Amino acid sequence: MDSPIGVHDCLLTLSCPAEVEEELIDLLREHPEWVSGFTSLAAEGFGSGTRLHSAMEQVRGRSRRRLLQVVLAQDNVTALLDVLRAAIPSDEVAWWTVPVTGFGRFA
Repeated sequence: MDSPIGVHDCLLTLSCPAEVEEELIDLLREHPEWVSGFTSLAAEGFGSGTRLHSAMEQVRGRSRRRLLQVVLAQDNVTALLDVLRAAIPSDEVAWWTVPVTGFGRFA
């Protein structure tokens, strides 16, 4: 491992409607004290909690989503979520965390 586990010991995943992605990206970039980088992925949402906004989504039965994944210190997750929740108070933004047991780069 290149980084001490205390620095990158948690993966925070944010699932949001595609329309909210840019706002979330801007917010993440405003907090380099917690977020040193992140990954954005295209996704589709299914299930009872999914809102289908467009006619296309209603026909297909799934919503366009984005996943933003941030590897960070577990100690910073609550503060970051508080900032994000205050800026985007939407029940369409979901989040979850999982432990990271290793993190590094090849070079």
